[in-house]
Amino acid sequence: MSESYDSHNLLDRLLGRRGTLELHYRHMFARERELVLPRLPATSGDVLSVGCGWNPGRHIFPSPAWRMTGVELEPRQPEALVREGVIDHGLAGCAGELGLADASFDAVLYRLVLHHIAYQGPLAPVFAEAARLLRPGGVLVAIEPGAWHPVGAGLAAANAAGLGPLLHGTPDDIPLSPRRLTAEAERARLRPRLHAVTYSWRRMAPVLQRALWPLDAALGSRPRSAALGHTLLLMARKPG
Repeated sequence: MSESYDSHNLLDRLLGRRGTLELHYRHMFARERELVLPRLPATSGDVLSVGCGWNPGRHIFPSPAWRMTGVELEPRQPEALVREGVIDHGLAGCAGELGLADASFDAVLYRLVLHHIAYQGPLAPVFAEAARLLRPGGVLVAIEPGAWHPVGAGLAAANAAGLGPLLHGTPDDIPLSPRRLTAEAERARLRPRLHAVTYSWRRMAPVLQRALWPLDAALGSRPRSAALGHTLLLMARKPG
C-alpha cells in the first residue's frame, strides 16, 4: 500500500500543471506499448497485474487477447474493474504473499508498484513470487522511476534528508537503481533486459518534454544509456 499523498507539495504547486502532466502520461503509455508488445512471449495469454489500481495496464496487454487478473490490497478497485469489463478477474492480496497457483501466468506486471514496496521492505519475495507464477518462457514487466536520472537522484536525496513529503508529496516515492532491478531479477533466476521508457519528466515544460522524446527511441534500449532513464522498464524472462 502506498503512503498518503499531499497534493500541496512544493513541486506540484510550482510545476504541477495538468496539461503538462497529461502530455507526459500519453507519451508514457505510447512508449510502454512500443517497448513491451513486440517483446512479449506471445500475442495472447494470461497476465497478472499486481497493484493494479484504476489503471491495470490494458494499454500494454489489450483485451480480449490477454486475459487479465488484477490484484490490490483491498478488493474495491479490482471488483469495480471487473464490473466495468476492464479486467477479467480481480482479487485482494499482497505482493509476495499471493496464494495463486504456480506457472499460471504468461506475464506478471508491476506498473509503478515496486518503488512503494521497496519503501516498506525487501523486493526479493516479490521477484521470487513472480518467477513462481510465470510459465516457462513467461515475462515479468516492471515500470519504475529510475535512481540514476538527475530527477531520480534529486528525489532520492530529498528522501534521505526527510524532505520527501514536503518536496514531492509522499515519503515512499523511492526511485530504484537499475542495478538493483536487474540483480533482483537475476536472483529470482529470471533473465533481465532493461529499457528507458523516457528521459523526460512529467513536470517539465511541454517544449522540453518534446525535445527529449527523440532520445527515448534512440537511446532507450541501449544497455548503458537505458540505465539513465527517468522511467525504467524491466523485462525479465523465465527460462524455458
